[in-house]
Amino acid sequence: MNPLSPLSRLLAAPMRPGRVCWIGVRPARREPLVAQAAALDPETGLAGDRYSSRTNRARQVTLIGAEDLAAIASYLGRETVGPELLRRNVVVSGINLLALKGQRIRLGSAVLEVTGECQPCSRMEVILGIGGYNAVRGHGGITARILAGGEARVGDRVARAE
Repeated sequence: MNPLSPLSRLLAAPMRPGRVCWIGVRPARREPLVAQAAALDPETGLAGDRYSSRTNRARQVTLIGAEDLAAIASYLGRETVGPELLRRNVVVSGINLLALKGQRIRLGSAVLEVTGECQPCSRMEVILGIGGYNAVRGHGGITARILAGGEARVGDRVARAE
């Protein structure tokens, strides 16, 4: 894409930073998530997460917007949907995660590269009930690879890395 095109300029336009609202790790398959601050390492992933030793680093961290959780709850006729139900690692607010696709972001002191969208799995129908899978479609968040290690805590800033 031509970096001088109007669309390129819009895609590169400044964005208001977001904030980390919740962090959790998945200690084992189908085990409840554990809320905690996170150490992020490019080689091993998110400390304490079951995916930390996987070689495919494109999905080392999953992020979802608090606004997306509210939308999913609304589609299901619920008051709320907790982040642990969707099994995402980090919940952020105040920033459109899909607008960061293919870009580098700073999460606390770590730097991540957004690698794609986090699509729902068939278990959403079991976990959330009838309509769960479709409620999450388009609102499942993003996946990211850790480029530079660091720490992330609730309240930390989330922003495009410059």
